[in-house]
Amino acid sequence: MKGQELYSRARAIIPGGTQLLSKRPEMFLPEHWPAYYRSAKGVEVIDLDDRTYLDMSLMGVGACVLGYADPEVDGSVKAAIDQGVQCTLNAPEEVELAETLCTLHPWADMVRYGRSGGEAMAIAVRIARAHAREDTVAFCGYHGWYDWYLAANLSEDDALDGHLMPGLTPGGVPRGLLGTSLPFHYNHLDQLEEIVSSTQGTLAAIVMEPQRDQPPKSGFLEGVRRIARETGAVLIFDEITTGFRMGAGGIHLNLGIEPDIAVFAKAMANGYAMSAVIGREEVMQAAQETFISSTNWTERIGPTAALATIDKYRREKVADHLIATGTTVSRGWQQAAEETGLRLEASGLPSLSHFTLGHDEELILTTLFTQLMLERGFLAFNQFKPSFAHKHSHVEQYLENVHEVFGILAKAVEQGNARDLLRGPPARRGFYHLT
Repeated sequence: MKGQELYSRARAIIPGGTQLLSKRPEMFLPEHWPAYYRSAKGVEVIDLDDRTYLDMSLMGVGACVLGYADPEVDGSVKAAIDQGVQCTLNAPEEVELAETLCTLHPWADMVRYGRSGGEAMAIAVRIARAHAREDTVAFCGYHGWYDWYLAANLSEDDALDGHLMPGLTPGGVPRGLLGTSLPFHYNHLDQLEEIVSSTQGTLAAIVMEPQRDQPPKSGFLEGVRRIARETGAVLIFDEITTGFRMGAGGIHLNLGIEPDIAVFAKAMANGYAMSAVIGREEVMQAAQETFISSTNWTERIGPTAALATIDKYRREKVADHLIATGTTVSRGWQQAAEETGLRLEASGLPSLSHFTLGHDEELILTTLFTQLMLERGFLAFNQFKPSFAHKHSHVEQYLENVHEVFGILAKAVEQGNARDLLRGPPARRGFYHLT
């Protein structure tokens, strides 16, 4: 496989092999995942061996909400390129995008930009600390790779394990940040209250996703909002993953809770590098009290792609399509499992769904699922992030093959030979050092 050969070269010259942990081949199918693509269009991906797959997995780790190489978005970007993507002067699209984002979120007054989700979260936390004139951040969930977040693991190296991704080690994070980031778990308001008590109310920010795998319990988000108001902490909603998945803008609009800052990336520009920090004027003005600036935050392509993506998203009612498609797939998993005798639990938002198998050797079984689906022409995982390019025919074809593969998995469980059916090692999860 040319993809695996290239990945072997990459591991020798790129620490960790890839730029994004979530794209490591070992996360899916060690030694046999295609690893690299030649081209991608709609939901079709062609690898370096010219094999074509339907992507029924992550769709660019959730970034390509309209599908790969959307003609409207790409057309807008190509026109921007022809006009020049960088200049001594500023691109007018950044003003238009700011107005669009504030229109979608009437509570917000001002916008700053980045080009990736992790850096946008760092910008948001910096603004919050500058506004509150405090250092400590309470958070739940996963929020990227920057020092402010990984500082939580300075005191105990497993503090972040319950926040989506285990094994995140804080090598290189200054020890002086110890105690500045304190985790609590979603729907556990009592844990946040304990943090407030232990820090004597001196919080700079409360950082969280408004919703992810489970819905908020009655009064939870309202309680977080109340605590932020009472302590003077800036409430930051990380909408990097959830934004533009359940509606035009952030999922917090559906939940009826307004933060002080919200952060977007991924789906807002359909795969182009773009992120945004939006917020209330009294908080956002603190960006002028600290140095936040970068040359590439002024390039033209990101805002142009975001404007084109948001325009099509709203006009075509993409959210309805994502929810319907994701719901069909999630129900399809459950039905196929019931009919074949697998124990399966599907969870997550309809547009960010995933499943777990309630059997021993669950990781081996999910790796075998990926292997067998790859043999049938699908990039498949125990997650599915629908896009506007996923049509009924794609879903129908996928679920037919899922039913067949689930039958093989069920038989392997019965015979106890799932490991023998793998052509390589089982997948790996979390953060780890490649050898």
